[in-house]
Amino acid sequence: MRSTDLLLETIKCEDGEIHHLEYHQNRVDKSRRELFGLTETLDLASVLKAPDEKLYRCRVLYSHTVKSIEYIPYTPKEIKTLKVVPADITYDYKFADRSELDKLLKTNQDADDVIIEKNGLITDTTIANIALFDGKRWITPRKPLLEGTMRAYLIDQGFLQLRDITSDSLKSCEKVALMNAMIGFKILSHINILKS
Repeated sequence: MRSTDLLLETIKCEDGEIHHLEYHQNRVDKSRRELFGLTETLDLASVLKAPDEKLYRCRVLYSHTVKSIEYIPYTPKEIKTLKVVPADITYDYKFADRSELDKLLKTNQDADDVIIEKNGLITDTTIANIALFDGKRWITPRKPLLEGTMRAYLIDQGFLQLRDITSDSLKSCEKVALMNAMIGFKILSHINILKS
């Protein structure tokens, strides 16, 4: 197995608590089943031990088995500028190899992160799923780049509605939010959105 085939799970650990473990477990099981044909569960609860204090990003590398677990103190990245960038990227599974996503960031340094537009529709940023408030409800792309765990949780709660979203929708929406395992659901205030 090549190192580029390793999968990654990023899990929020705060004050000894592991957040949304069930959703991470579901994604790990689904990825291993679809990629490797494995049906047994790789039991995350049995191998994770959240630090007692503060906020950590738990980084689990795995394939057929767990390869490594790290607990890294976490400071969220401040996002003030997003840029819509057309790109034909496939990232259906959370692979550790993020070179295509990193390349998008490197070539668009006028923004803190990029919104990836694929086939005329927005998908995700390089680090998070995205949601827009249209005045009545929060909507999120029907076809994201990656089905995130926080996104799945908020869909299950009935908080997010699935829609096909064009980049033009960004102009008319009232609010923009990013979501991932670490930041939860974060509404961006005073956000500047650029077009490439």
